[in-house]
Amino acid sequence: MSTDWKPGTRTGLLTMAEDWNKTLAVKGTGWNVPAAETQELLALTTSAASALDAAKSETTRTPVATARCKTAFDKLSEKMRDVKKRYFYTPPLEDEDFAALGLAPHDATQTPAGEPTAQVTVETYLVGRHELGIKIVYISGSPGDPANKGYRVWYAVVDHGETPPATPDAIHESFFTQRKNDVAHFKYEDSGKTAYFAVQVENSGGKKGPWGPMVSAVIP
Repeated sequence: MSTDWKPGTRTGLLTMAEDWNKTLAVKGTGWNVPAAETQELLALTTSAASALDAAKSETTRTPVATARCKTAFDKLSEKMRDVKKRYFYTPPLEDEDFAALGLAPHDATQTPAGEPTAQVTVETYLVGRHELGIKIVYISGSPGDPANKGYRVWYAVVDHGETPPATPDAIHESFFTQRKNDVAHFKYEDSGKTAYFAVQVENSGGKKGPWGPMVSAVIP
């Protein structure tokens, strides 16, 4: 997929994301965009804006702030790509809709996404407070397969004494990434709890491959 549609600067990407949020607030329901998707995009936009301010400020500009800014914009970019592929070219958008979103009309001829069959899991590592790094590890299949466009990372946070998920189907929170190394962010109060992860390969059409085995790690 070409990235020509995406602005080349963080400020440009942030402006585009803000325009998407405004448009989805008005037309998202009519385009069958789930509320959870619009809420996640809005949250990632807000997070990216805050991270950019911190990275540019003379008082808070540090290597950590710069790294967090990069992570925030990577996540925002991946979410925008996901929303674009899933929802923007499915409903009958008008020319004015494409203009509002900052996109060109879509070529109606699509290349089949392919059925994802690879099985993957994750290895976790410490990054910082309330953050766990995750590394995608292939159990079967090849990362070069065109069907393996991204990864749906499912996770659950379990406190001491709570019953952990017995199977991946019992995990309900997730995020999408196209990176083989990413960072899972948790809330302040999650420190010391256990995070359980399970991953599925996900193609550009939203089809998912088989579950990988669950792994767990204590949230720092």
